[in-house]
Amino acid sequence: MDTVGLRERKKQETRIALSWAAVRLAVERGLDNVRVEDIAAEAGVSLRTFRNYFSNKAEAIAARHVDRTLRIAEALRARPADEPLWPALRGAIETQFALGQQGHGGLRPPDEQWLAGIRLMMTEPALQGEVAKANAAVEQELAEAIASRTGAGGMYPKLVAAAVGAAAAVAMGEWLRADPPVSMADLLSDALDQLQAGLPEPG
Repeated sequence: MDTVGLRERKKQETRIALSWAAVRLAVERGLDNVRVEDIAAEAGVSLRTFRNYFSNKAEAIAARHVDRTLRIAEALRARPADEPLWPALRGAIETQFALGQQGHGGLRPPDEQWLAGIRLMMTEPALQGEVAKANAAVEQELAEAIASRTGAGGMYPKLVAAAVGAAAAVAMGEWLRADPPVSMADLLSDALDQLQAGLPEPG
């Protein structure tokens, strides 16, 4: 059992290392100037190992979003059963975004050079396509966690998951455009405040 757990943990560590290597290199060089061989070398693994985890460099970058949302769903399932849905959701979400690394997310504003690289990277059509695919997959996972927690069927879990995904996407867009840079955690908290309040018309 311990051996299986260790093997799975090492696999997850390799996946994370490859994904972060892809992000770092794309930010530094531009996505078009990064080869999958470069990503594998940056992470200290073989090209074959990269292929075992990802089919292309854009998928490796989008994996950061996938992994974080899967952790949110897992954290939501682990919250106290008697905690209301929205406080539980917020706790699960904000904890993961507070763990932002290398200026992407987190409690502090990002480094301006890093942010400029992220902005450029996110204009790449290939990456936009992978992010869209990732969003669809993780939204379903989050909806299942919400359904499990609330016992609700029908559209409700999907609506909540879609709303949360939209709030995160809007906050990310603001984070990318902000000048001077601002904290992603603060933007996300504001978006969730408005969502939880039912999006009342500003007075």
